[in-house]
Amino acid sequence: MWIDTHCHLDAAEFDADRDAVRQAARVAGVTRCVIPAVHAAHWPQVARLAERHGDAYALGIHPLYVPQAQEADLQALDRALTERRDDPRLVAVGEIGLDFFVTELCKPPMRERQWGFYTAQLKLAQKHGLPVILHVRRSADLLLKGLRQCPVISGIAHAFNGSSQQAEAFVDLGFALGFGGTLTYERSLQLRRLASELPLSALVLETDAPDIPPQWLYQTAEQRALGVPQGRNSPAELPRIAQVLAGLRGLSLADLAVATSANAQRALPQLAAA
Repeated sequence: MWIDTHCHLDAAEFDADRDAVRQAARVAGVTRCVIPAVHAAHWPQVARLAERHGDAYALGIHPLYVPQAQEADLQALDRALTERRDDPRLVAVGEIGLDFFVTELCKPPMRERQWGFYTAQLKLAQKHGLPVILHVRRSADLLLKGLRQCPVISGIAHAFNGSSQQAEAFVDLGFALGFGGTLTYERSLQLRRLASELPLSALVLETDAPDIPPQWLYQTAEQRALGVPQGRNSPAELPRIAQVLAGLRGLSLADLAVATSANAQRALPQLAAA
């Protein structure tokens, strides 16, 4: 069985064929998806989707949505986590974190605002005994600082693309590292090296669908300018992404499926019970 530990099945890109997309993934062997929310308006939807498809979900405020988020949203998150504490499909607080790639988010006031929402959500994860799903984009060191100040039980560093030292630091804090479509590009030399050399117990698989398309779905800027649409990523791509990782590590697909599924359940313990 495969577990897609990060799939935005609630995204608008799936509005026309969401059920068919999930069924195609199931046929491909993806038995479970984790659907992280990105802002308060999406919390009910991700919960409904998880129940509808036998999946899991996380509730949180994504750093890209911090500019329009309100302090009241943090109070609402606390209430939602309390109200849903007996829901076996709720597996984490997420997607939360820091983004220092987007220019508007790098300015000092917005960096401080991001930090405030990030640390507040870590405290909520700690309060409710939940793991976290982290957005890590040019922000690994500061995310680690927050985790050391406010430890949580475990979690996943989603779409990890940092250094080996940062990877080891996350692992030491009980985190798994999410690998997905970026791994399929031959030019991703450092990421492929990390995926090959890190302990197998540190790795989980993800798609981030509909984003981060694997190499076979990617269209260059020149192709897009000619009207070729960008390929939409989906959870059905996970087994093919896994083939790349299996090849890098010299593992069979069966062994990789067992290992990464066990890793996902260790990072998000409620997955084993849901």
